[in-house]
Amino acid sequence: MSRVYADVNRVLGKDWYDYENFTIDWSEPDRYEIVRRLGGGKYSEVFTGIDMVNNEQCVVKVLKPVAAKKIKREIKVLRNLTGGPNVVALLDVVRDPSGKYHSLVMEYVNNVEWKILYPSLTEADIKHYTFQLLKALDFVHSHGVMHRDVKPGNVMVDYHERKLRLIDWGLAEFYHPNTDYHIRVGSRYYKAPELLVGYRQYDYSLDLWSVGCMFASMIFRKEHFFRGSDNDEQLLKILRCLGTERFDAYLQKYGIHYETEHESLLANYPRQPWIKYINADNQVYATAEAIDLLDHLLRYDHNDRLTAKEAQGHIYFNSVRLEAAKGETYSSDSGFYSA
Repeated sequence: MSRVYADVNRVLGKDWYDYENFTIDWSEPDRYEIVRRLGGGKYSEVFTGIDMVNNEQCVVKVLKPVAAKKIKREIKVLRNLTGGPNVVALLDVVRDPSGKYHSLVMEYVNNVEWKILYPSLTEADIKHYTFQLLKALDFVHSHGVMHRDVKPGNVMVDYHERKLRLIDWGLAEFYHPNTDYHIRVGSRYYKAPELLVGYRQYDYSLDLWSVGCMFASMIFRKEHFFRGSDNDEQLLKILRCLGTERFDAYLQKYGIHYETEHESLLANYPRQPWIKYINADNQVYATAEAIDLLDHLLRYDHNDRLTAKEAQGHIYFNSVRLEAAKGETYSSDSGFYSA
């Protein structure tokens, strides 16, 4: 059971989380004009568009044919969360006359691609955007939703406006305690250990592991901190960094029966000190406070990871909180994390 926001959906009630019985009022697509393709994946194609009514830019996500249940879930999640801090806004849902093609119309963000963004971030930038991502996730989690696919490609950053938006809610799910969830979620480089070892009763904390991976990329100046060619190698990369002693303790604590035929995953690896990843090029970003925050995010045991709210209260973000508060007192119940 999650140690935070465990009962949110029970308290909010079935109307809040029951997407299977959710009725969608579809709009006609005539209002929007496709401009150019932004990208695509297994489940959708994404385009920039123009709202012909107000002549404003938007993003049109055309969903590929999938189960109606999955479409309903994504729209229900977005409807529930739209308006939250740093969560991409859902503007409209449209369906073509044939009923075959469903599209989500969302706010446009002038995003800077991760490959270009991460090497150019200053320490102040890293603090600002990481804090904004944590702010989004605390809101999302407090409303009973796990994103389950936090990664650079789903974090849009408008560097000029210093704006961040968390996007792509196709894998998001409502959290209920003691529930088995699919483990085929997330993107490999950002998958939490629980997904890699088949632990199904995970919770919001898997999103914080992903934040930790992104944060490591930013402070160590490495595009993907853990970069495995498949799920087994992904776990091996983690083991060689965090060590096998704590991994074995984690498996034992939760009664996880992890079996593998890969001998390299059965070997013993010592935990590496974070200082190993610091060099002349990244030492200005990998400060003692940054390393302490990272260490509290990249933990095997999901219950040992900081929550999104606790992470915002970390000493690393002192300057961000002071700037945001503008003289107002910042209240946090997690001030005990320090370098």
